[in-house]
Amino acid sequence: MSRTRPPYPANFRQQLVELVRLGRSPEDLAREFDPSAQTIRNWVVQAARDSGERSDGPTSAEAEELRRLRRDNRRLREEREILGKSDGLVRSGDRRRVERLFEFVEMNRACHRVATMCRVLGVSPSGYYAWRQRPPSPRQASDAVLSARIRSIHRDSRGTYGRPRVHAELADNGWRIGGKRAARLMRAEGIAGVSRRQGTVTTVAGPERRPQPDLVERDFTAQAPDELYVADITYIPTWSGFLYLAIVLDVFSRRVVGWRMATHLRSELVTGALEMALWQRRPNGVIHHSDQGCQYTSVDFGLRCQAAGVRRSMGSVGDCYDNAMAESFFATLECELLDRSRFRDPDEARLAVFEYIEGWYNPHRRHSAIGYQSPIRYERQYEQAATPKPETVH
Repeated sequence: MSRTRPPYPANFRQQLVELVRLGRSPEDLAREFDPSAQTIRNWVVQAARDSGERSDGPTSAEAEELRRLRRDNRRLREEREILGKSDGLVRSGDRRRVERLFEFVEMNRACHRVATMCRVLGVSPSGYYAWRQRPPSPRQASDAVLSARIRSIHRDSRGTYGRPRVHAELADNGWRIGGKRAARLMRAEGIAGVSRRQGTVTTVAGPERRPQPDLVERDFTAQAPDELYVADITYIPTWSGFLYLAIVLDVFSRRVVGWRMATHLRSELVTGALEMALWQRRPNGVIHHSDQGCQYTSVDFGLRCQAAGVRRSMGSVGDCYDNAMAESFFATLECELLDRSRFRDPDEARLAVFEYIEGWYNPHRRHSAIGYQSPIRYERQYEQAATPKPETVH
């Protein structure tokens, strides 16, 4: 049973007010009737306001009008909120318009009354309840399974994949769907990829050294692995200082074939990255392209390249486009890892970068320039295609 007392009838209140005016006290009436003495006093004051005897508050008619305006204001705010939430969800001409509206009502029924949402959105409550009772269509069931797979792909990508890479991952898993359907389901799930920010220059030209010729001239293409490497340095901020990362990247597959991290910017940093690439790949006559940073123009680095048969190439000073592919890798690293992480010290940052390069970027991350394959998978496909098949003996 409800504990809320219904309001007293108007004629009942009026009779008690008349008794007070005839000389009865509110306390005496409270002992005889149900209302409290304070309630009766309030009725007497309000009756005086309604008759014009007092002007210290609104009359009953004014109070009722104020309550009506407040109800209308709440209703308009709620309708505006509903329309704001549904903005962009439904487009004119959409064949699934009514179904999308019912889905919206279902998702927001904990916040708004069903009847109110249906009235604002122009659908019937009976149609909504009938829709709830219908079993999901084959398309809806397929969307539910597909949405779960999309969430898994996005989670496995560390929250970085957008529509193109999610679509490529789905295609590899046997899902033959269009990009628009993938984009629609991602929007419904609130899933989006991360976007890059502008990179930062960390190398300083060494004018005292004679630069090497530019053998690349912004043509970052290669027909096979270990034909062309690009290299660069970036910094990683931590709470206790900077960690510097030097990388060597194979242009053919976008694979990071060499890397080195240190808390200094001496020439050993870039030499260490090159040593890792040489040890892993055993290249023959590879071109090593970089900017004209003092680390790359140092004597030690030049001697190591000469001893390994590495052909050095350098872009012009202050032009990021001359080393665009290395800059692109750092932009991806910053977008997918550095901008989303905070490191206590260089050791913590070193471990995170190692896991990103060797645990994610090289073996798994898809690249649009190589058919949305990962670098390692792209190289394996090249090796399989280049290996001659044994002749069949009859």
